Amino acid sequence: MSTDTGTDTGTDTGIGGGVQGADGSGAGVVVTGAGPGDSPSARLQALFEGHRLTPTQRRIAHSMVRRAADVPFLSSVELAELAGVSQPSVTRFAVALGFDGYPALRKHLREVAPAEQPAGGAAHNEYQQAVEAEIENLRHLAELLADPRPVQRAGRLLAASRPLPVFGLRAAASQAYGFAYFAAKVHPDVRLLNEGGTMVHDRIDAAVRAGASALLCFALPRYPREVVDTLAYAKEAGLSVVTVADSVFAPVAKVSDLLLPAAVGTGLAFDTACAPMLLGRVLLEAMCDDLPDAQARLEEFDTRAAARGLFVE
Repeated sequence: MSTDTGTDTGTDTGIGGGVQGADGSGAGVVVTGAGPGDSPSARLQALFEGHRLTPTQRRIAHSMVRRAADVPFLSSVELAELAGVSQPSVTRFAVALGFDGYPALRKHLREVAPAEQPAGGAAHNEYQQAVEAEIENLRHLAELLADPRPVQRAGRLLAASRPLPVFGLRAAASQAYGFAYFAAKVHPDVRLLNEGGTMVHDRIDAAVRAGASALLCFALPRYPREVVDTLAYAKEAGLSVVTVADSVFAPVAKVSDLLLPAAVGTGLAFDTACAPMLLGRVLLEAMCDDLPDAQARLEEFDTRAAARGLFVE
């Protein structure tokens, strides 16, 4: 049960080539995982590339990418219900993409989508449907990771930052905590920032003075305004901002240097975040690859843990 509270900043969302700055310079965020490919989601993202989308239209686009295999068979009313918008908004969205209306858009999607409609999940109860949706999110993440370069780049940025601030508020606080917990086993100085307020700016300043060069952020819906403001502050302080968010259309994109998308499940009363959690572990692996003493640190921890009887065998 997720709602999108982003505001329209006039940013151009170039799905294949990143999100350009408001001045059109292109010197903004690099949005990853949206290159060309043969999957339905990749073809949809290519369709959206280069179009100027309003927040409502970005919400529709995000919903379409998440349900890429089903979208060619949905009516405008069904798509509106899926995205949580009005039916006229779907029509305006189709026109913004250059089609005469939604029927023309759907016809185009059917031409580039698989010929047969995927089997529905009507036999599944709501709990099973939530699990199936998360499985689909993980499949989509696997597709994005077919190109490992964005994650590898992020790993290099995080490994090189001493200290490494890891930031996440509200729904994303647990993701930040989990990453920081494991990262501290291999990185010499990890600083968890999971509380808001004016103090977070002080802690960013302290990290920059200590030599930090990058900040990792986990941002999940609903997006606190404070997260956007804090990332803008971090960029102004000179940090490279790496963000894990649920969508390339997230409002944090404009204040990130490298955005890695991992969708959340929205079928239950509260969102589920299996894909963002897994992407966080993938980032840990990439960071370890760029920390030459990571294995030695892990072995040292295991030795100390055994000596202390820390874990039950």
